[in-house]
Amino acid sequence: MLTRWGHHTRALWNLALEHRLMVGRKHDGVSWVWSTEQCLLLTEIRNDSDESVHWIRDLPATAGQQVLRRLDHAFKSWANPDHHARRPLFKRRDSAMSIPFPGQKVRIRRLNRRWAEVHIPKLGGLRFRLSRALGGELRSCTLVRDGLGWHVSFGIHTGTGAAEPNEKPGCGVDFGVKVAAWVSTESTPRIMPPSLTQGEQLRLKVLERRKARQVTYAKKHQGGKYSNRLRRTIAQIAALRARQARRRLDFTHKLTTDLAKNHGFVGIEDLHILNMVKSAKGTAAQPGVGVGRKRALNRGIYDNTPGERRRQLDYKTLLYGSQLRPVPPHGTSQTCPECGERDVRSRIGCGREFACVHCGYTGHADRTASIEIEARARRMGDTVIKSTRSARKGARGRPTDTRLRAAPGAHVS
Repeated sequence: MLTRWGHHTRALWNLALEHRLMVGRKHDGVSWVWSTEQCLLLTEIRNDSDESVHWIRDLPATAGQQVLRRLDHAFKSWANPDHHARRPLFKRRDSAMSIPFPGQKVRIRRLNRRWAEVHIPKLGGLRFRLSRALGGELRSCTLVRDGLGWHVSFGIHTGTGAAEPNEKPGCGVDFGVKVAAWVSTESTPRIMPPSLTQGEQLRLKVLERRKARQVTYAKKHQGGKYSNRLRRTIAQIAALRARQARRRLDFTHKLTTDLAKNHGFVGIEDLHILNMVKSAKGTAAQPGVGVGRKRALNRGIYDNTPGERRRQLDYKTLLYGSQLRPVPPHGTSQTCPECGERDVRSRIGCGREFACVHCGYTGHADRTASIEIEARARRMGDTVIKSTRSARKGARGRPTDTRLRAAPGAHVS
């Protein structure tokens, strides 16, 4: 039933998104449809006796309304110039499944110290592992499926605001690939342990090759229809990937919590990740050079999740009384911490060694960058600098704040 509902929420998202884009094209982007109007249409469709829309009646009404409200949030983020979000996209069949519910429509009953039960509309009670106390007012409930099964997450309103400044010394952090993070106040780097063991990496490689053979066979002999063996292979790959993502997220949470709790401010580079991970393959007329090495570098950047680290530091610094200070990233690893001179020749090749050509200072390039980041963050203080992120191109037809306010049913915070 949950799998069926997951496909229903995906279909409803795509249907509502197409409806909004159609209305936007009809009115030249001046008027948009929001969840207030679409919820009324959803009620009319649910009351219709047409068998072609029986799947909408099968999905709980509150879950369908939450999908439309999430679409509102996606459009507002797209319209916000300070939010670097792209336009809402249609969801593929193989995308992650999620079924949202409002908090007032679910009930939670604690069974014992480790287990609890959540009551879902039209489904009943589901037991789940109580990994931590809720500690606040329940606002939302979302059922999510990944490669390891179904999980439940709760949105909780704790009522806590920004903490008072903790008056602790600040630091600068240089996030990298080989070195996950180098804190300016520490003499040794923080290395992220491998997200997969050697045995798991070998097994993943075997499964990827098996999947490629099975997909080729299915296209050649079965008209592209997936067999049960191919589906089992895909499920095994997804389980390994989900376990890898869990370990990576665990390290990221521990790192960001430690940085926010034990420092008065945290200086980081204001990077634009999409520019950093652009492909080097080029075009057919002008093919790229070192495409394989650039692809491996892109995988290393994504594996260290710099965007997720910044997102977590955004809210954790407020909780622990510290500040997040993004600084311009240009030349941080080329500036000497002793004499303050910036010179490209101070970096020896592409290695991790730094040797100043002016004063003779030597050290690790990542530690040098972290010291410079801290210095820039101190000079920055409480001021707000212009972001180094470039504006996205191709934003034609993007709604603006004016359109949001003029649109009926819009609630702009």
